[in-house]
Amino acid sequence: MKVHKGWIVAFAGAVLLSGAVTGAPGQTKELTVDELVAKVIAARGGIEKIRGIQAQRVTGTISFGPGADGPFAVELKRPGKMRMELTLQGMNMVRSYDGRSAGWANNPFIGKKDVEPMTEVDLKNIGEESDFDGPLVDYKAKGNEIKLVGKDTVEGKEAWRLQLTTKNGNARSYLFDAQTFLLLKWEGKRKAPDGSEFAVESFFRDYRELNGLKFAFEIDSDRPGQPGVQKILVDKIELNPTIDDARFGKPALPAAPPSAPPPSN
Repeated sequence: MKVHKGWIVAFAGAVLLSGAVTGAPGQTKELTVDELVAKVIAARGGIEKIRGIQAQRVTGTISFGPGADGPFAVELKRPGKMRMELTLQGMNMVRSYDGRSAGWANNPFIGKKDVEPMTEVDLKNIGEESDFDGPLVDYKAKGNEIKLVGKDTVEGKEAWRLQLTTKNGNARSYLFDAQTFLLLKWEGKRKAPDGSEFAVESFFRDYRELNGLKFAFEIDSDRPGQPGVQKILVDKIELNPTIDDARFGKPALPAAPPSAPPPSN
């Protein structure tokens, strides 16, 4: 089994998006971009509540197909720190970023067992992955450009299609339920190890409320037109757990499954 970097980035991004973009119910009139963004932030509990989350830990199970599933953990801490771990078929993979200028990763599924510094391209994009406020919060200050394309349909539901381009030139689309404004689908592109790009789409389901915020506890990702689905099932989301900054430095390979991190104080 090959689990290449593009899929892992898609996995990390999908987990973060599970709680990054939710919106107000019952919207029927046409919206401007700023009206949509304002409703999203207000529905999440307001900017003060969002910024009150200083750290976050998400644990659960990820599956790449029959016989290829295992536990994962994603940890985030302001400003911009991130650590992702997963265990599949007895092999451990880890990816971390210190929130400033250094990141590390390994990928034993393609023969890279040792932890190595991230490439310049990885570091350029890692800030987007580690932004658990989501791309809509302070989107102008972040250099993101947003276009509200119009209405679309996702799994039989009417949805608003929003197109976002980051300051690094990465383009993706978000589709929100036209009635509940929950995120239904994400569309974008990822890079394979050989530098080629491939399309990825993620579907967000099973929303649950936690401390006034809504999170998707089931996320399915696939490559349109290709067989196979990457399924994420979230078991637990912790808001403001105690996470030592050392967790975001150069990691040692974990000796235990990442689904059981050290307990919070």
